[in-house]
Amino acid sequence: MDSVKNLPIAVIGAGPIGLAAAAHLLERGLEPMVFEAGPTAGDAIEQWRHIRLFSPWRFNLDAASLRLLDASGWEAPRPTALPYGGELIDNYLAPLAALPAIGSRLQTGARVVAVTRAGLDKTHVRDRDTTPFVVRVEHADGEIRDHTAAAVIDASGTWSTRNPLGTSGLPAIGENAAAERISSPLPDVMGRDRAAFARRRVLVVGAGHSAANTLINLADLAKEEPGTTILWAVRGASAEKVYGGGDADGLPARGQLGSRLRRLVEAGTIELHTGFGIRTLKSLDTHVSVEAADGRTLDADVVVPCTGFRPDLDMLRELRLNLDPAVEAPTGLGPLIDPEFHSCGTVPPHGARLLAHPEKDFYIVGMKSYGRAPTFLLATGYEQVRSVAAALAGDQTAADTVQLELPETGVCSTDAGASCDVPVTNTTASSEDAGCCAAPEPVLVGFPTGLTHGRSGAA
Repeated sequence: MDSVKNLPIAVIGAGPIGLAAAAHLLERGLEPMVFEAGPTAGDAIEQWRHIRLFSPWRFNLDAASLRLLDASGWEAPRPTALPYGGELIDNYLAPLAALPAIGSRLQTGARVVAVTRAGLDKTHVRDRDTTPFVVRVEHADGEIRDHTAAAVIDASGTWSTRNPLGTSGLPAIGENAAAERISSPLPDVMGRDRAAFARRRVLVVGAGHSAANTLINLADLAKEEPGTTILWAVRGASAEKVYGGGDADGLPARGQLGSRLRRLVEAGTIELHTGFGIRTLKSLDTHVSVEAADGRTLDADVVVPCTGFRPDLDMLRELRLNLDPAVEAPTGLGPLIDPEFHSCGTVPPHGARLLAHPEKDFYIVGMKSYGRAPTFLLATGYEQVRSVAAALAGDQTAADTVQLELPETGVCSTDAGASCDVPVTNTTASSEDAGCCAAPEPVLVGFPTGLTHGRSGAA
């Protein structure tokens, strides 16, 4: 970075990982400029503020961010409590973004549409490593401006690019035309989005905890709104992996989610359809008809796509990336998180060296660094950006010294369809009564993720 050291470092995204990146850069004496597409920091989390995380506060706070907040007189939350998405914003991200050190460097309503090198497309190599980056941004006023940066940290996440409903990684035939009958991945069916679901036929598609959470909330809605019909479609032959470990689960909140879902299915409150790989969606005047590959059909008024997410790589087209061909994570990280062979359980510490690309001083961090794998943890992302900031500051020793403390049982599950920390349903019992708040004692984790019990193990 010597030749461009007076330029700022662009951080894309002002979620937990993006703001943590800014905090670590500031501690290293580097100048961040943070671009957030939404109107406020944590805009993606705002879409699921009604969801409670599996992991307690202690695993969801970044050390450098805490040092900034502590100096301002901020009141820390109880470390063993399980926060809702809204609490993560209101009690942590919003106060952090409001600090002068962060707020003065944060631009909201600023959507990054492309990243490249000044005057060079990706085919040019001469002086590439010493040429500044150009970050093209569409601002809230509609103006598109180019910003010059010494380095780029992409923490934009994956929320904006969900996986399609169809099989083979493609949208089902007619999926785009049926967009008006497809909801967001984690709708607030008991609150903000209630009117769209009450007394309707709702089809939930997916076999992760996002699906489980939505199904349970729909069951609560059906109690209050008779006539609400709940359908659930999964591609697999059973829903056992969604039910999880039940009472034996190392995280009580996660176990309760699976146990309750199983009871609702067995009671007939939720109509489960297994082996249902969606081929087509046919939009009709009053509903949408969803057809499986084997010819079965389900009629629904609204479809909830709990199918997971994938990274938006279009804006990085002019950069030289090295991505795993399966999960679209950095090549070295991909095999450690591939859901075909691994479930979460444990997460290997990793930093700048493993996240590096052929494009010098460019890093993808956070959920986006995991590509299509759903095993990401906030704590993992915080360690990523600490290491990246150290590398950009020239402290390679600190960058290579990576550590991560997590519960031995992990705080996530395969195919969650979102960050592994999300979600657990909002039950009527208090979290203390439910036993949700006791965090397992952490252990130092420094070995590969899980065992061979991902999707291939299920087969």
